[in-house]
Amino acid sequence: MKNTVLAIALGWICSGMLAQAQEITYPEAFNEPMQLFPSAMGSFHFPISSKNELAQTYFDQGFQLMYSFAKEESARSFREAYLADPDCAICYWGEAWSWGSYLNGAMTTAEAPRAYFVLQQALARIDSASPKEADMIRALQVRYIENFDPENRRVQDQAYADSMATQAAKYPDDLDINTLYADALFLLEERRGYRDLDDPNVVRLHQQLLSILEKDIMHPGACHLLVHATESTTKPEMAAPCARFLGNSIPGASHINHMPSHTWNEMGLWHEAVRANTIAWHSDQKAAFGLGFAIYPTHNLTMLYYAASMGGESAAAIQAAKDLSKLSRNPAMHALALIRFGRFDEVATVGEAPVGEIDKSMYDFSVGYAALKLDDMATAKSTVKALEELTATTKARFRFHDGKDIVGTLAGILAGEIAWTEGNLEAAAEAFRVATSYYDNLNYDEPEPLPFSPRHWLGSAYMALGAYDSAIAEYRLDLEDHPHNIWSLFGVQQALAMKGEKDPTIGRDLEEASTYADIWLLDTKL
Repeated sequence: MKNTVLAIALGWICSGMLAQAQEITYPEAFNEPMQLFPSAMGSFHFPISSKNELAQTYFDQGFQLMYSFAKEESARSFREAYLADPDCAICYWGEAWSWGSYLNGAMTTAEAPRAYFVLQQALARIDSASPKEADMIRALQVRYIENFDPENRRVQDQAYADSMATQAAKYPDDLDINTLYADALFLLEERRGYRDLDDPNVVRLHQQLLSILEKDIMHPGACHLLVHATESTTKPEMAAPCARFLGNSIPGASHINHMPSHTWNEMGLWHEAVRANTIAWHSDQKAAFGLGFAIYPTHNLTMLYYAASMGGESAAAIQAAKDLSKLSRNPAMHALALIRFGRFDEVATVGEAPVGEIDKSMYDFSVGYAALKLDDMATAKSTVKALEELTATTKARFRFHDGKDIVGTLAGILAGEIAWTEGNLEAAAEAFRVATSYYDNLNYDEPEPLPFSPRHWLGSAYMALGAYDSAIAEYRLDLEDHPHNIWSLFGVQQALAMKGEKDPTIGRDLEEASTYADIWLLDTKL
């Protein structure tokens, strides 16, 4: 059910505004008052000109929730701020800001009228605002227009970025205004894909965010954006100094708890990523008790399962995948986690196959792989045949990837394992090479769609063939993509041992990577 917020309920008696308000629909949650969540909020404070303490508290909560990408809860908090003080112009600005485009989603045709309408309320009260608040309100005028067309959103986004550039220059010491400028710059960039550190726009964005964090390393909004702005570059560690503080900056906001893991994954700090997402999942669950905010819970669990898989933390990976299966009613990642950790007899217990070609292909691969390991060659061969056919025909996409690249990777891994089982190592290596070629076509994603790399299989096949240098090369390539992952570190160490060599750096790295792993890997010399 949707509701319509009546202007008269807020004291807006202008008949023209009333008619417009009656046409604007809001999510059902707007039927209920928004509560304050003091234990979930951090120390963030943006002083406003209102003398009403409740309005100030709700304003601070709304700002933090928007920094956390909790869009609807942010809008509701700002609404409570202006209900507490109907003359607070900047409080209306807050709700207007929250309805706009943000990094994970463009403003919709349903949100645009809400943003435009409430901005008019801010403008109607602008004489009661401080000079800085008035500037912030006017900056939104170019962003929100009466007849919004999503196809032309770039025009408003550019005008808004230009307006915020002026405000950032005028208020260089206001870190939130400068963060809003950085956000506006980011909205002009492609959200997905790799970023070139030499791109002038990327340089400008990074410089803007780093200048804020030089003044306050714990600024949640700026650090959140910097993590996203660096994760797909060759230097994700640029965000590491602030990421150390980010997860606790808004304690009950699960997306903020989780965000450091984007940096930790790229740096190969797998256990730190596991911890960040575990805390995020706790906040997601606390939301049911009014102690936290559930923000992208399936993403938090997927990141947890992925990081734990790369770090060799089987219990954490499998439990996260099980929780994800319950939440999304999709057992595909649960099945993949069981394959990753060799729990083949448990695959049959994960439930019915999911819908959707790519999710089902992950599930089918797991069933076929488990069948092979349980001596059911017929099922394995029928599975790989179906996967190979799907690779050639599918037009499906999975998040930001061509589905054929995921299916082709899985088909190649299973085909290689079948060939190896039949004693044809050359054919196995060739199948793993095919899998790797599909895998290398995948776009940047966080997390990646598979909890393993086919190079783990290819390196192992090369070792079995006595091609130790080739094995080392594949494992080292994988370590470039997934630093410190336990599987490739172990592979390099084993291949070097076969040559009678050692690499102290690899040895130390593997020892450290094994600190939190709950698995052991078989020494191939035994």
